[in-house]
Amino acid sequence: MKIGIIGGSGLDDPNILDTVDETIIQTPFGKPSSPIKEGKIRNVNVAILARHGMNHSISPSNVNYRANIWAMKEIGCNHILASTAVGSLKAEIEPGHLVFPNQFIDFTKHRNSTFFDKKQVMHTPMSDPFCPHLLELLQDTAEDLKIPYHANKTVITIEGPRFSTKAESFMFKSWKADVINMSSCPEVALAREQNIHYSSLAMATDYDCWKEHEKSVTWEMIKKTMDSNSINVIKILLNIIPKIKNWDDICAH
Repeated sequence: MKIGIIGGSGLDDPNILDTVDETIIQTPFGKPSSPIKEGKIRNVNVAILARHGMNHSISPSNVNYRANIWAMKEIGCNHILASTAVGSLKAEIEPGHLVFPNQFIDFTKHRNSTFFDKKQVMHTPMSDPFCPHLLELLQDTAEDLKIPYHANKTVITIEGPRFSTKAESFMFKSWKADVINMSSCPEVALAREQNIHYSSLAMATDYDCWKEHEKSVTWEMIKKTMDSNSINVIKILLNIIPKIKNWDDICAH
């Protein structure tokens, strides 16, 4: 068993592996965002890929999501924990809180969102896109560590790299989305197509632009919150990885 970690904003290169080997993967879909760092965490094989590149140089819509997921599958990852920054669309989801989504709304427009668009058509079930067993483990781990979190929430993914207008932000709230980001889609759907157990560790960094008397989101605001709270994401990763088992026989894909 090998656990994949896709590092997002603020966690592009978490220094958490005991030993590190670097692997460069070529895929039928082009180059992944970064070389893959392989090593162990508490004697579990782990592979880390930086979604936006090692220097955060790849914008959300230019990420080669298909190459990233293919590469993780190619080196043997059957589970992926993906970190991401999200804006909060609910007052109770405060900046600094963690969010574990169980549903998504894909509001992207220009991304390659399937592996099955050429020689084969495959209609993949997507009613429950995030692995329920990983979600349960994330909640239990956050409880044990006394880290504020929100579970079973809906993330809406927008194209980016711009942020929302107020009209869009209120529309997303009316759709019952709880948080907003630029990276969960099509990543989660592609992982499902490859039968990879996938879950997201999302950190709320701001209130988008819907909340009165709050400053509208900026990249500087996101980075400041991520830098000050990323330790909680790392704590969860270090504690959850030894608990993950191979659930291929009991998880529906």
